[in-house]
Amino acid sequence: MTLSLLPLQLPQSALRPHLVIAGPCAAETEEQVMDVARALAADGCRIFRAGVWKPRTKPGTFEGKGTIALPWLQRVKEETGMLLATEVATPEHVEQCLRHGIDLLWVGARTSANPFAMQALADALRGTDIPVLVKNPVNPDIELWMGALERLDQAGVRRLGAIHRGFCSYGEKLYRNTPMWPIPIELRRRCPSMPILWGNPRPHSPALAAGDGLGVRRFGRRVSLSSR
Repeated sequence: MTLSLLPLQLPQSALRPHLVIAGPCAAETEEQVMDVARALAADGCRIFRAGVWKPRTKPGTFEGKGTIALPWLQRVKEETGMLLATEVATPEHVEQCLRHGIDLLWVGARTSANPFAMQALADALRGTDIPVLVKNPVNPDIELWMGALERLDQAGVRRLGAIHRGFCSYGEKLYRNTPMWPIPIELRRRCPSMPILWGNPRPHSPALAAGDGLGVRRFGRRVSLSSR
């Protein structure tokens, strides 16, 4: 299936010299959100991300502040002018984000692996014009990744992008999430006009995903080579 893609249509200022989406893994307090936002804005970042709802493997761990954190993100836009991005996993998340003026949504790796969840999100996004980025599913399956994108496409979501954050694997490894390069390269082959971003699961510290500084450099070289 060919996706009916449109450009993400982000402001040119957000794309120069590179598209960087940065912010805390989770919005924990208003003070924390604003401190990080001001520092990023001063460094030229134009898109602020923060997790409001955090999917966790086990119950009883921190799952985000929820809807009460969305006004904190609104304050970021009011004070810095940055665009806002956060993760959604349910139709209720989509509704709240649209109500609070979030500019960019992403779908996490656990959600993109669930066709039922993806269909519910696609139905909630039908008729909207917000850009959506879809992370690769946790398991290495190109068809599952494509299926998530196709469900959104069939709902009329045209401003689509993908995030390659690596895949879960067992045992000792260099990367926290194994890149498994043939899968994102195949996605590029199938969808040559779709933006594919590198999405670190711990955006504040790339070395955590790559293992160490040398790993980050190797990762960057591979990204460059695979995009040619």
